[in-house]
Amino acid sequence: MATEAGATVKSQIAEKNAEIAEVRARFDKMTAAVFLDYKGMTVENVTRLRAQFRKAGVEYKVVKNTLVKQALKGEAYSDKLKPVLVGMTGIAWSYEEPGAAAKVVKAFRKDGPLGEKLQIKAGLIEGSVIDAAAVENELATMPGKDELRAKLLATFQAPLQQFVALLNAPAQNFVYLLSAKERQANGE
Repeated sequence: MATEAGATVKSQIAEKNAEIAEVRARFDKMTAAVFLDYKGMTVENVTRLRAQFRKAGVEYKVVKNTLVKQALKGEAYSDKLKPVLVGMTGIAWSYEEPGAAAKVVKAFRKDGPLGEKLQIKAGLIEGSVIDAAAVENELATMPGKDELRAKLLATFQAPLQQFVALLNAPAQNFVYLLSAKERQANGE
């Protein structure tokens, strides 16, 4: 019997270590994370929230605080997250666009009284812990990749458009001159 109990304990330890490694891997590949308190939310609302996260390419998971603390042990920001890791904690990881999770949370919170129960605890971006207000007001308003690409393209096109306008200016001015001469010759 002692060997069965020992085997069970070893398997539980292996499971915990696997969970810690999984959480650690998510933090390693993320661009941003949002820590949430979902206390008081119904199962239906949490299911809706998870569906919105999936649509945005965000991974959401409820994780035990002790596992997160173990996964982040040794990170510079782990001490700053300790006050956040109390009570019920759900974590939304964004992998491509840093503001994706924050945008979903902000939209969900605006969605009537049901969304108000979802509380932002903190955010994590590039190794910096940010408070709930910064998550909602700054991270959630960051432009996405497509918007940034459009701005970059417009920036690249602006000098070319000005160059083409300068090249066309002499010909256009010559046409105006000929038109004025024609009007003058016709006595207009």
